[in-house]
Amino acid sequence: MTDTSSPYDVFIVGGGINGCGIARDAVGRGYSVGLCEKEDLAKGTSSGSTKLIHGGLRYLEHYEFRLVRESLMERETLWRNAPHIIWPLRFVLPHHSGLRPAWLLRLGLFLYDHLGGRKLLPPTKALNLRSHPAGAPLKDSFTRGFEYSDCWVQDARLTILNARDAADRGADIMTRTECVRLTRRDGLWDIELRDADSGETRTCSARLVVNAAGPWVDTLLRGAAGDNGARNVRLVQGSHIVTKKLYDHDRCYIFQNSDQRIFFAIPYEQDFTLIGTTDRDFDGDLDDFGISDKETDYLLAGASDYFKQAIGRDDIVWTYSGVRPLYDDGTGAAQEATRDYVLRVDGEPDEPALINVFGGKITTFRRLAESMLEKIETRIGKRGPSWTADAPLPGGDFPAVGAQRLTDDLIAQYPGLSKTLIARMVRHYGTLTGSILGQARTPDDLGLHFGGGLYEAEVRHLMQNEWARRADDVLWRRTKLGLRLSRVEIEALDDWMSRQA
Repeated sequence: MTDTSSPYDVFIVGGGINGCGIARDAVGRGYSVGLCEKEDLAKGTSSGSTKLIHGGLRYLEHYEFRLVRESLMERETLWRNAPHIIWPLRFVLPHHSGLRPAWLLRLGLFLYDHLGGRKLLPPTKALNLRSHPAGAPLKDSFTRGFEYSDCWVQDARLTILNARDAADRGADIMTRTECVRLTRRDGLWDIELRDADSGETRTCSARLVVNAAGPWVDTLLRGAAGDNGARNVRLVQGSHIVTKKLYDHDRCYIFQNSDQRIFFAIPYEQDFTLIGTTDRDFDGDLDDFGISDKETDYLLAGASDYFKQAIGRDDIVWTYSGVRPLYDDGTGAAQEATRDYVLRVDGEPDEPALINVFGGKITTFRRLAESMLEKIETRIGKRGPSWTADAPLPGGDFPAVGAQRLTDDLIAQYPGLSKTLIARMVRHYGTLTGSILGQARTPDDLGLHFGGGLYEAEVRHLMQNEWARRADDVLWRRTKLGLRLSRVEIEALDDWMSRQA
């Protein structure tokens, strides 16, 4: 642990993917790093995404070629470094007369295939939906389409594993700790922190502060930093519905509505289908929001336009929303606002800097962190080289195409445990799965069973190593087992966890 009586080199406000990615990169280069997050890690935008590592096919229409190229290049980099929580998927784009001409889609997909140095992911191809399995769940009017590659990610786990690796390298990660005041004094930042549970305050200092507060980035500037300047981010809500499983194959769909907006249908957690996202400007309470009836109706109607099986509210098993802090570039429609990031340095050259993160997307978090480190180096000096491109995240130290072999090896090692349990744990913990299972021969050896295949051994690991304090932390961010536990089981887990603190 860093001695908080000495100033940090870098202090980061915000425990989302950008903040945790910056913390990991900075501490790995030799800077002393502190990070505070007022809630749980990934509590906001970083657990409310569509959970894709993708180039953003639709961004080509807005001529964001640099963003698309950077995103495409990151797909395989991130997959190599976290193959337990990132894996490739094939996306099916059904074509019909209301879409762009087929030649234009082929051109866009050709660029998508070749802009980003694709090596492992398979290329685009045309599909006959009358004979291809991907056509079976769709209405008969969809007879042809295209298939291309992108990747899926467990977004909150990506955030948490960046924080875990940062902590392992010496960073102080302070969850449920709010930054309430930032004051420049004697060449340093004085930082006042408040514990969200006890209300107690403490202070530390830093040579440089990074504002990675996501949707709260302007709130931090106006509050703790005392800046009453103009709005920098445009808050856009994206909502999703999770339904009963709509089809049996493993491909995803990318659909386009009549309003030109794109949404996805994605196989989710083995037994469900994820449908989203929406794009609407947000002006509500950042600490209390959810999907609107209008958004629900929009997604249900859009999916029902494509699938043979009509989808209604009774099919929905869960909903979630995220608010994206997009850089305010003055664009008219929410879906047209740039997903690129902007880093702004505040402070004169002889003052401690405040560097603000505006915008960004989960796919480019690592590149954003590298860009941030260039600015940090300019202000307080260089310590070490860039390093994260070839550095596996915790549990990800196995080949990108090796998840099945790792699963099979662990199934053979633990014959008394469920294959389903081991496969799920590999998809969460990778090579750390064995250390969680320990010497277990039967499920009883894993301790209490809370339901849905969640055992005490896993919960203890999450509490001791991943900052989990409450049932919500375990069930909706570190796993998605909230889909499988009853209300009574969730309450029992929460009670048990509170007694372990």
